[in-house]
Amino acid sequence: MSAKVHKVAILGGDGIGPEVVDATLMVLDAVQKTGLVHLEYLKGDAGFDAIKKYGTNLPDKTIEMMKRTSACLKGPMTTPEEPGTPRSAAVTMRALFNLYANVRPARTLPNVTALKPGIDMIVVRENTEGLYSGKEFEVTPGVAVAMKIITRKASERIAKFALELAMKRRKKLAFVHKANILKITDGLFKQSVLDIAKDYPQVELEDLHIDAAAMQLIRRPESFDVIVTMNLYGDILSDEAAATVGGLGVAAGANIGENYGMFEPVGGSAPKYTGQNKVNPVATIEAAKMMLDYLGERKAANLVEKATNSVLKEGKVLTYDLGGNARTSDVGKAIAEKVVSLK
Repeated sequence: MSAKVHKVAILGGDGIGPEVVDATLMVLDAVQKTGLVHLEYLKGDAGFDAIKKYGTNLPDKTIEMMKRTSACLKGPMTTPEEPGTPRSAAVTMRALFNLYANVRPARTLPNVTALKPGIDMIVVRENTEGLYSGKEFEVTPGVAVAMKIITRKASERIAKFALELAMKRRKKLAFVHKANILKITDGLFKQSVLDIAKDYPQVELEDLHIDAAAMQLIRRPESFDVIVTMNLYGDILSDEAAATVGGLGVAAGANIGENYGMFEPVGGSAPKYTGQNKVNPVATIEAAKMMLDYLGERKAANLVEKATNSVLKEGKVLTYDLGGNARTSDVGKAIAEKVVSLK
C-alpha cells in the first residue's frame, strides 16, 4: 500500500479533452480506493479556450501550479495555426520543464483491430529541438526559412534514454534519420546514437532512413522494439505506429524530463465531437497508467492495464471506433469497476 501522496496537475484541455479526462479520473479514483496509490489533483486552465481569458494557452498561474506537482495529466488541446498565435501548449510545457523524451508505446490490445498480432514497440522522440524549435521566419515575401537545430548534447541524451529503455525490454533499438541527405544535422544525430551505443553492446542496432522506417512499420511492425529519432520524424512515426494497433483512440504518450513528466493522449481535441460523450477514453487512461508507472506506483499502473485489457477483451463496453456504441463515460465507469473487482 502506498503511503506517499502524489500531487498531479490535471489539465482538461479543449474539445473532447474534458470528457476523456473525466473518464480517466473515474479510473484513477477507483485505483485510489484500493489503497495502492494516493493522488492529490490540482486542476488548471490551458489550451485554446484559455486564450480568450488569459491571452495565452498556458497561463502563468497554471505553470506555477504545475511546478507544485510531480506530474501532469493533460487532455487534448487545440493549437491555433495562424502566424503570430501562441505555439502549442504541449510544446511550451516541454520546453519549460525540459521534457526531452517523448515516449509513445504502440502494442496490440485485446479486441482491437491491429495490422498484425504481437506488435509491441515504443517510439522515443527527441522533444526539445529539431524543426520543432520554432525558429522560422520569412526572408523576403514568398521565401520562408525554418531552422532545424540538432545538438550533440540532446542527441546523446535521447540516445541514452532509448538504450536504457531497450535494455529493460527486448534489447533492440532502431535509430531513424536521413543522414544521406541532411548530412550535418541528421549526421550529427546518427553519430551521437552510435557513440552512446558503444556503452550498450547487448543492444542490437538497426540503422534506418526515415522513408524506409515508414515503410517497414507497415511491412513488419511486430519486429520493432524501441525506435529513437528526432522531433518531426518521431511525431510522424508515432502516429503511424498508433495506426498499426488500432488508431489514436488507444494511443498514449509521455513527455519525460529529469524532474517532471507530462502524460497525454496522442490524438487531437476533435472539436466536432465536443460534448457528445462518444470518443474513446482508452488513450487517456493509458496515459494515466504511464503516469502511475512514472511516479513509481508500478502495482497501481499494472492494475489499470489489467482492468483496461479485461474490459476490451470482454468487448461489451466499446466506443464507436472499436465497433461498439458505448459512451466515453461508460468506458471510464466499466474500467473503474473492473479495477475494484480485480483488486
